[in-house]
Amino acid sequence: MLMNKTMKALLEDPAIARIAPEAISTWDLSKEEFYHYTLQEMKDKMGWGNLERGFTRLFEAARGDYYHPLYSEAECADAPAKKRASLVWFPSDDKEADKRPFIFLVPGGGFVNVWNLTEGWPVAQHFNAKGYHVFILTYQVRVHATAVQAMGDMARAMAIITAHQKEFHLNPDRYITCGFSAGGYLVCLWNTQAGYPAFHLPKPQACFPIYPCTSYRLMNAEEWDNEAEKDDFAMSGLGCTMEEARNSCFEIPEHVEGFPPTALFLAAGDELVPPEHSKKVARALQAAGIPCRMEIGETGGHGFADGTGMCMEGWPERAIEWYEGEIR
Repeated sequence: MLMNKTMKALLEDPAIARIAPEAISTWDLSKEEFYHYTLQEMKDKMGWGNLERGFTRLFEAARGDYYHPLYSEAECADAPAKKRASLVWFPSDDKEADKRPFIFLVPGGGFVNVWNLTEGWPVAQHFNAKGYHVFILTYQVRVHATAVQAMGDMARAMAIITAHQKEFHLNPDRYITCGFSAGGYLVCLWNTQAGYPAFHLPKPQACFPIYPCTSYRLMNAEEWDNEAEKDDFAMSGLGCTMEEARNSCFEIPEHVEGFPPTALFLAAGDELVPPEHSKKVARALQAAGIPCRMEIGETGGHGFADGTGMCMEGWPERAIEWYEGEIR
């Protein structure tokens, strides 16, 4: 039973040696006290109750050819951040999965980390159980214009999927995107002119942004000490000033014309990314006549991942049921 194993024992298991450093990318977990906690202690002390699900599925996936670096060693030589950019393949056991779109899963982490541990592996298990193959993207972080770089990472991942479509048993033109927080912003940005159209790639069948940041106009002036601080923030993520971000495709609610049907999930008590970020997109989608579903949990805040133990529990299943019942 994995609940009695420590994070150290699990992450140092040779079977998952390639992906273990990306559990929370760029964060050396071995220096943290909780590295020596069992999964049961992680649940009791930190409220992370979904980790066993994720690890169990990860070890199953690792029996096959599950790990695919996005870039070659030569490409990484002058760009160290590319070394942590990867695509992980979680195939479903459902025989009908080959006929369905695959899920392209993008965890969050504020463009500082990528939280596969909570927003990747456990969530993939839910989608696998519903009969969908899943790819989890670990993208470059802590680089200039991170969100723009991530569009390239997403395109590179799609190229890998296309090149190996026979081995993956799927149609690379049929996919659903799902992203959390910063990853939620990325799957939204993917629907604008900076995303799939720029790379001449197919439009997603649907999009599931989970507590996404979507609007630079909602980042109020009083939150910043000065204009330089605002511009530094925008430059880091987008490679432009805050004013340019607010008046370009980076302002997601103003550029929803390329969106597929979209289901948003968030919690009312989210103080890190206020619900208005999702509500603004939902209003824009509805005005544009694009099918949209929005679920706001009455309790909870940011980072609920798969929703275990709160009112958002089961949202991955509800997202799929919405897609299959009203969109497909």
